[in-house]
Amino acid sequence: MPVKHYNIIVKHGKDILESDGMKTERACIQHGTYSVFDHSLAVTSMCIRISRKLHIKVHEREMVRGALLHDFFLYDWHERSLANSIHGFTHPGIALRNAEKVFKLTKIEKNMIRRHMFPLTPIPPKYRESMILCLADKMCATKETVNGFKRKISKKIRRIYKNA
Repeated sequence: MPVKHYNIIVKHGKDILESDGMKTERACIQHGTYSVFDHSLAVTSMCIRISRKLHIKVHEREMVRGALLHDFFLYDWHERSLANSIHGFTHPGIALRNAEKVFKLTKIEKNMIRRHMFPLTPIPPKYRESMILCLADKMCATKETVNGFKRKISKKIRRIYKNA
């Protein structure tokens, strides 16, 4: 992550980054070997990159805070359970409820958290910041998942050649 993005994230989200919820996120895996915390930082940085690269006028503070909190569901969704089997559909609502318990959220931040899984969840995002988050989240999730597959394949190939 570029240092300038990190500085912007800290400027607008220091209280979020230092929260107990973010400590929990550090311990939960999101995609492959990436923690939910790492994913949230990557997505937030990507939101900043997209808005700046495309010259989209945004409420930067709200965009940063909404992006940091978009996956504030605070559980390991990889544990087998009926609830976790529909995690993709339900976690935005859970994340929003958790975030509202700890932070005062604006309408933009609420919409970002609630709608970031569109089109998996049927109601589209309402604000530019929410649309950017939707795109950034998918970009980062894809990259994290592909990197995880590449690592697994690489390990298997090394094991095959080691045993040959």
